[in-house]
Amino acid sequence: MLPKDVNILLSLINMKLRDEYGSLSDLCAALDEDEAALSARLAEAGWRYDDKVNQFVRG
Repeated sequence: MLPKDVNILLSLINMKLRDEYGSLSDLCAALDEDEAALSARLAEAGWRYDDKVNQFVRG
């Protein structure tokens, strides 16, 4: 289960993307999470996934 706090969620997801997964799709598949829902939740807080750097960035 992912954290409810968006700041902790962002930190966890970016850490996992940096250390363990080559893409957001890979991470979501491994965690059995809906990629669109996760992206939408972070987008509400002002973050977007940048596949070039494999991280959520401000924007």
